[in-house]
Amino acid sequence: MTYEINTAELRAYLPKLRVGDRVLLSGVIYTSRDAAHQRIFAALESGEPLPYEIRDAVIYYAGPTPAQPGMAVGSCGPTTAGRMDRFAPRLLDLGLAAMIGKGERSDAVVDAIVRNGAVYFAAVGGAGAILSKCILSSEIIAYEDLGPEAIRKLRIKDLPVIVVVDSQGNNLYETAVKEYCRS
Repeated sequence: MTYEINTAELRAYLPKLRVGDRVLLSGVIYTSRDAAHQRIFAALESGEPLPYEIRDAVIYYAGPTPAQPGMAVGSCGPTTAGRMDRFAPRLLDLGLAAMIGKGERSDAVVDAIVRNGAVYFAAVGGAGAILSKCILSSEIIAYEDLGPEAIRKLRIKDLPVIVVVDSQGNNLYETAVKEYCRS
């Protein structure tokens, strides 16, 4: 199934989304990678305010390259999500709605996805130049000293993603392999 979803309405769609569903995502998402996640956790530990509201947010595990003239960002493809697995359960427990990355997630992350009714989307790795055309604007909102790993607020239109782990805990990396082995 294919959905066109605005991130402001994503929470209502989460129970309906199933592994393999294609989504054209529009609205606001936030980039965050390893170094930014470490700083978010330091802020959580010290009781400092976070750079954005985690509840109902979507994190894109990406670090865009510098923009070319007329573009909001340069290439902006997903990074390996597993590197953020130690952070994801707590962010999901704080209300994070979805994550976008590539690659498998740990059992602890899948459990947190189910516990919180969230989803994990995959974007196509190696297609960062194409995906960047879906980004309308980019604004660094925290940790500018991290360069490409700074947290950015992105406004997107029709970013193509696939549901890899749904709110029921179904995992496309597992179901697709089983389906392939049956054929």
